[in-house]
Amino acid sequence: MPEANLPNPSAGSDFFTYFIQFFKEDWFASIPIAICGIITLTVAIDRAIYYNRNQRDLASFIRRVQLDLEAGNIDGAISLAKQVGGLIGLMTEEGLRLMRNNTKSFSNAFDISCSLYIRDLEKRLSVLATIGATTPFIGLFGTVVGVIVTLKLLGQQGGQSQAVVLGVAKALIATGFGLVVAIIAVILNNWFNSVVKSFENDFAVIKLTLLDFINSQNTSVQPQQQTEQNNDGQYYAAQAPINKPSANQMLRPQTRIVSNPGEY
Repeated sequence: MPEANLPNPSAGSDFFTYFIQFFKEDWFASIPIAICGIITLTVAIDRAIYYNRNQRDLASFIRRVQLDLEAGNIDGAISLAKQVGGLIGLMTEEGLRLMRNNTKSFSNAFDISCSLYIRDLEKRLSVLATIGATTPFIGLFGTVVGVIVTLKLLGQQGGQSQAVVLGVAKALIATGFGLVVAIIAVILNNWFNSVVKSFENDFAVIKLTLLDFINSQNTSVQPQQQTEQNNDGQYYAAQAPINKPSANQMLRPQTRIVSNPGEY
């Protein structure tokens, strides 16, 4: 095998050496990017645990709630929501309580509670978005400073082209490091936002289920026809009173208007 095609075992060690040098020498860029990476990892672990702890099988839960509501067993539905727990159970329990105590403004009250829970779901996601937007620029800043320092030293020492290439390569590590952290932060932010969206859809399903029960209860109550009792003890439908002319109106002479006075 030709010598040119042989793998270079020192390539990985050289890159690791360059990275250590970058971390020590370009501390003004490496330390902020490293801090952003630690924050990204911390937020990712925290949000993953929180979302996983509140995940529930909504389909089977809603069917059981519907059965309790159809049977008129609101207390049983509340007890079921407490057993399920999580944000789904808490939101259902809150909705059932609002439905029982405040039917007229149920929709607005439910939306207020839903907004509060969504705020908890979106907590710290803005941190990931900020890190994903800023770390590439921090890395680029480190690269620019590294290139400036490299060119200055080479100009003072009368550097060669190979030294310039190595200096620029070391400076580009800052940009690469910042891009890696930014890509991870953006991916996690998009994934967590999709999880929040799924929770919002679950809350919407719960709201529609409770509204359907409220509407069914309202339509089942038919307006009763008012009745009155006559002298024989029989009931008849009340009718609107008929306006009869008074005695003065009946005795009042009516004036006839004629077109030809000669008729009289």
